[in-house]
Amino acid sequence: MPIETRIRGAGGTVSQTAVELGAEVVAVPVRSGPVAPAAEVAAGLPFTLDELLTLHRAKGEPGEIVSVPVRLGEQVRELLLYGVGEASPADLRKAGAALARRGRGRAALVAGVPAGDLAAFTEGALLACYEFKIGAPSPRGPLGTLAVLTEAGPEAGVQAIERGTARAHATALARDLANTPAGEKDPAWLAEQARRAEKPDTGLTVRVRGEKELAAEGFGGLLAVGSGSARPPRLIEIGYVPEGEPERHVVLVGKGITFDSGGLSLKPNDNMKTMKTDMAGGGVVIAVMGALRALGVRARVTGLVAAAENMPSGSSMRPGDVIAHYGGKTSEVLNTDAEGRLVLADALAYAHAELDPDVIVDVATLTGAAKVALGLRTGALFANDDALAADLTAAGRSAGEPLWRLPLVEDYRAAIDSDVADINNIGRGGYGGGSITAALFLREFVGGRPWAHLDIAGPGRSTSEDAELTRGATGFGARLLLDWLSED
Repeated sequence: MPIETRIRGAGGTVSQTAVELGAEVVAVPVRSGPVAPAAEVAAGLPFTLDELLTLHRAKGEPGEIVSVPVRLGEQVRELLLYGVGEASPADLRKAGAALARRGRGRAALVAGVPAGDLAAFTEGALLACYEFKIGAPSPRGPLGTLAVLTEAGPEAGVQAIERGTARAHATALARDLANTPAGEKDPAWLAEQARRAEKPDTGLTVRVRGEKELAAEGFGGLLAVGSGSARPPRLIEIGYVPEGEPERHVVLVGKGITFDSGGLSLKPNDNMKTMKTDMAGGGVVIAVMGALRALGVRARVTGLVAAAENMPSGSSMRPGDVIAHYGGKTSEVLNTDAEGRLVLADALAYAHAELDPDVIVDVATLTGAAKVALGLRTGALFANDDALAADLTAAGRSAGEPLWRLPLVEDYRAAIDSDVADINNIGRGGYGGGSITAALFLREFVGGRPWAHLDIAGPGRSTSEDAELTRGATGFGARLLLDWLSED
């Protein structure tokens, strides 16, 4: 659901801006130490800000907030001393999120922001205001307006606010797509959401292949995974060509399993409850594509979303079936719940054979093994190219979406050898490393091109609010891919 909070730059002082906007809350930053700022807004207090921080044993840590009433003009308002740590991008992201949450239900909040990454502060504040709710709205709505004052003045921060807003809104769209219930969200619905981005101001074109085209062109993985559902699969292809000569061609591939029951290898009920978000990778690709023009990305980018619903029925794929993927490579199905790699294989093979990209990156909630290895906040990164891996890792660090590179262990390749097909879709016993064998499976379809695989099964969902994260889908991957693509 669209983020309603708006962030804007402001001039003058915190007090003047608060009176002009009728803001109920004002805020000044506190660095680690804590170091109390020289804040004109506190001139009327009967004590110093140092004394207030000492009373509350504040440390200036990012996300920490101390509150006191203050009279500005004819109105008593709430003054917040909010911690910004060392004012690093991560600190400012967390501080912005804490302020926005504290401002829920308020029409306006005026905040001084220290020198630093204003885009990160903007992202944190806006994403903390995100909510997905069907039915009555929450009793306290989101903060209406956050007016920020920086040392460099209002004009200096305009581009940073715009950049942070674009990335936050892309992340929110990825969250919306993943949070939508699967009863509403089938492959055709997902394709329609992609079509909505096909506007002159986005520079996008969208092509959707339906069941007949998929069969005619040999997309056997998509057809097999979708065969058990009454709602057939789709391959969504989104094209972006920048203004001017493109510097390279990047293909982004997203797993778009709109609901994963496990197929005939049926999941337990508890494991199905979050499976509406099993298309989170596809949602990230759609959201990223829609933000490329606004962020001035100079690469040509093609987004592929392999969308299917994995359901059990009399027509479902079976353990022991052999699938012919796009391009002819075959895979034996040993577990129908390892379906994401089957649809990604088709899209990767198509990208290699038909699109001639310089680099391919796929994003998927692929394996529980990645969650076991890295937990719920860090994505697993596999790559056949060291420079690409380094660039994505740096982008993730900058965006607050950390990646950790895991190895493509060549000795594990034998785990996906099949007796009846080229490969099988799940590692045989005795090897372990489920996320590694899944990545090795995908590598078979990229034709040796520079490629990276992001397994976001852990950080793609959150069970609690923390900093800019909200409960449910996180949109993990959208900001890091936009940062990476914007580096050109």
